[in-house]
Amino acid sequence: MCGLTGCWSGAGADNPQVGDVERMCRAIAHRGPDDEGIWADSESGVALGFRRLAIIDVSPAGHQPMPSESGRYVAVFNGEIYNFSAIRAQLGDSVAWRGHSDTEVLLAAVERWGLRSAVERCSGMFAIVLWDREERVLHLVRDRLGEKPLYYGCFDNTLLFGSELKALRAHPAWRGSIDRNSLSLYLRHNYVPAPYSIYQNVRKIVPGTIATFRDPSAPPEITRYWSALEVAERGVRNPLAGGDAESVTQLESLMRRVIGDEMVSDVPLGAFLSGGVDSSALVAIMQADSTQPVRTFTIGFDEAAHNEAPHAMAVAKHLGTDHTELYVTPDDAMAVIPRLPEISDEPFADSSQIPTFLVAQLARQHVTLSLSGEGGDELFAGYNRYFWGDRLWRRLQHVPRAARAAVGRALLGVSPAGWDSAFETAAPLLPKRFRTATPGGKVHKVAAFMSADSSDALYRGLMTHWRDPEAITSATEPETVLTSAAAMPSFDGVVNRMRYFDLVSELPDDILVKVDRATMATSLESRAPFLHPDIVEFAWRIPPPQQVRNGHGKWLLRQVLYKYVPRELIERPKMGFGVPIASWLRGPLREWADDLIAEDRLNREGYLAPGPVRSAWNEHQAGVTDNSHLLWGVLMFQAWLETVSSRMHSGD
Repeated sequence: MCGLTGCWSGAGADNPQVGDVERMCRAIAHRGPDDEGIWADSESGVALGFRRLAIIDVSPAGHQPMPSESGRYVAVFNGEIYNFSAIRAQLGDSVAWRGHSDTEVLLAAVERWGLRSAVERCSGMFAIVLWDREERVLHLVRDRLGEKPLYYGCFDNTLLFGSELKALRAHPAWRGSIDRNSLSLYLRHNYVPAPYSIYQNVRKIVPGTIATFRDPSAPPEITRYWSALEVAERGVRNPLAGGDAESVTQLESLMRRVIGDEMVSDVPLGAFLSGGVDSSALVAIMQADSTQPVRTFTIGFDEAAHNEAPHAMAVAKHLGTDHTELYVTPDDAMAVIPRLPEISDEPFADSSQIPTFLVAQLARQHVTLSLSGEGGDELFAGYNRYFWGDRLWRRLQHVPRAARAAVGRALLGVSPAGWDSAFETAAPLLPKRFRTATPGGKVHKVAAFMSADSSDALYRGLMTHWRDPEAITSATEPETVLTSAAAMPSFDGVVNRMRYFDLVSELPDDILVKVDRATMATSLESRAPFLHPDIVEFAWRIPPPQQVRNGHGKWLLRQVLYKYVPRELIERPKMGFGVPIASWLRGPLREWADDLIAEDRLNREGYLAPGPVRSAWNEHQAGVTDNSHLLWGVLMFQAWLETVSSRMHSGD
């Protein structure tokens, strides 16, 4: 929910202009269509702006920016604190409550216990900007797992901050230029990982931290109030001690409590339903505890390889939800592509953003809040790469690297299309676990990492797109949580290490970015109950036999689900939430793409070396290999660059 922004002018700078912050607010109006608020203090040079999507306490008592009861603090708050009622009860009647918003509770908690202690007590998703009028200190806070975004950067002695980059770009002090080092990271991952952004001198607040600014032009002091690494290591050291039945009961009870808390709303709510394990378990418990049919939403595609709508419909009928499905055509999906650079706000190349936006758009026609199953794969070991990666590494580590590399070259000698054809022919003879969508692409992924020297290297290879992005950008890749020795977990086990890496990289920087931007573009709030800190801590205590069993992940979560939904409605190969980008690039998107990566254009812009890009494009067009995962990242950067350039020229 909502969008926040603002600025802090340093010594010698002009006092904050309300008009400047108004422009910053307008840039993120889609995040909060219900209300706008601006607070400015000319003496301190601070101005805060807010766009509100009202979910809790829709009355004027929830208006932001909001002062604390004493007047010492002023806050803008994006997100939800799910346990705000419990915190309010702890604070008691000594507070002169004006309304029942979670923002007011947060401010009262800060006055009572201090910022860090208050935030540690909060379960939720949030980005917070807090100005301390007494100490003249500005605090920027981000939630534990990075559900809500928060950027900052200093230009001309003025600190700018906001939920999206477009808010910062709207300020007259903005002087952003592209960070080529971050561009290298982007080409490797198809997203820009925190703390980096695509711009020089602009950073993202790292999840689970507080950034404290005592001077707008000086680097902030960083305080970590929550650590995914500590939670994971503590959980692995202290696994659940009970048997299977006890663990299932514990998880079900925990899910019912958390989901019940996150269903609290003063506006209509529903849920995204794909028919997979995560969304089905979520909706099953929502419906079990609801007195009326839960609104559920899904979109379908005519392409069978990408269509989960029939599975969602079957689950919805069994549970008795009020289900809405919308079948979209390729034209419907492709019509979203020109909007992606504006929606994403910085280069972002997860193509599942397209169906995510479409289902958010569908849901917003009926509800203002929708729950989703994000985090289920990372926490309960759901990705196929976990268990086949584990099996693969157990076999590879005993084979000399030279021999493995030779096998890899042989596998790469057959095109993905050739492997697809071979698997299709052999399908009747293959065990069920080997029947999967796009097997050729998976074979090539495996082949590319046959020479990995560790399971961590195997994981990094699996999550890599361009393998040598520095050769394309002529820049140096910065260190990330995937390459920093200090960020490495102490526990062993391929599955657990992959889960951890996903939790601190792909989840916050890809999946949650995708969901935030897609839902906020439609003025829809999305909540992810699996990311509640209590569920996260519980999930890390699940012993391996309750994670992966008989070649299937999410064993424990599945057992909870099967209490509500028949096994046969759920058990099928994992599909993912994608679109056929590979075929579109050879068909209806070919001209658009070819123009964006024309050799003379790449040379003129000077960010990407034309040689590797054009080579990947030509191979893809010839059907030699599927390079869509490489090309889509380049194309989304080029489309974003075009959008930003045109906006600058128009003065927007």
